[in-house]
Amino acid sequence: MNRIAVREARPADVDAVVAFTGDTWVDRSDDYVPRVFADWVAADDDARRTLVATVAADDPALPADDAPFVTGDGTGAAAPGEPEAVVGCIQGVRLSEWEAWAQGIRVRPAVRGLGAGTRLTRAVLRWARDAGATVCRNMVFSWNVAGLGQSRAAGFEPTTSFRFAHPDPDPVSDRDDGRVAAVDDPDPDAAWAFWRGSDARAHLDGLALDPTESWACSELTRERLAAAAAEGRLIAVADGGIAGIAVHARITEYESITEDHADGETDRTAVYGVAAWRDAAAAGGLFGAIARDAAGRDATATRVLVPETVEHVSDAAANRVRVAAEPDFVTSADLTDPTVGRD
Repeated sequence: MNRIAVREARPADVDAVVAFTGDTWVDRSDDYVPRVFADWVAADDDARRTLVATVAADDPALPADDAPFVTGDGTGAAAPGEPEAVVGCIQGVRLSEWEAWAQGIRVRPAVRGLGAGTRLTRAVLRWARDAGATVCRNMVFSWNVAGLGQSRAAGFEPTTSFRFAHPDPDPVSDRDDGRVAAVDDPDPDAAWAFWRGSDARAHLDGLALDPTESWACSELTRERLAAAAAEGRLIAVADGGIAGIAVHARITEYESITEDHADGETDRTAVYGVAAWRDAAAAGGLFGAIARDAAGRDATATRVLVPETVEHVSDAAANRVRVAAEPDFVTSADLTDPTVGRD
């Protein structure tokens, strides 16, 4: 009998998840899961589902002083009324009628190697299929080799890679050579024609950051470009014809922890779901337009998704735009394959 049981998350699970996700990546980055897990559980509905992995309280993998335990209801590893330990979590989100996203998979170190991650991932894939999705994607940091292996073992296949570029907000930024100019009120159909034929779209498999779900990627459609234009979020530059486009996705706010800001000061990051351009000169014009747009939104920083290609990364560098040191990977699971998600 498998020692790992997967069930829907409950509010009583929050403390346990926060406890084992507090130092997920020592010396790497701050984990967002402890900050959002309670909200995830509270928001579960037909379009999103948060799951946890559990083991019985007396499982030999657990340290003797393990805490906290939760009371089982019979759907996890323990019988109703008996204690069990929450040792893993994941969330699935339906992004569109046919796209789902898997995120926040974490496993407590003490039970790694018992298959908790794979069981969680397969369970969320089954949920996504039942919710009507035909594809489920996820994002894995390129340095997270264990996470990449786990995704492949659960049925995900390589899809694309990207980096984040970070042009500084600047109301008078001008990075091009004078040939490329920002377009006032850009035409979304012209932007769509450019995007559809761009190297960026080909490399990214048509994906951009989702407009509603942070850190998720979904297909950038003609309809989404039209909505962005109507809402003043579409940016375009031209040199005769369209030479580059970008889409503003959101502003994220968080309390600064850097030495450059006083304690309690809030950073505002302008997030751009994708940027695509024709050449290095167009990249300069586009990053300049993004910098001005971000300044107009009172942003203190930016995050712009760009394709992980030699051309795109070097074009950004040539225009003195800071680029993340490492890429992120996106993988996809074909939910039309009935074997995907099967235990």
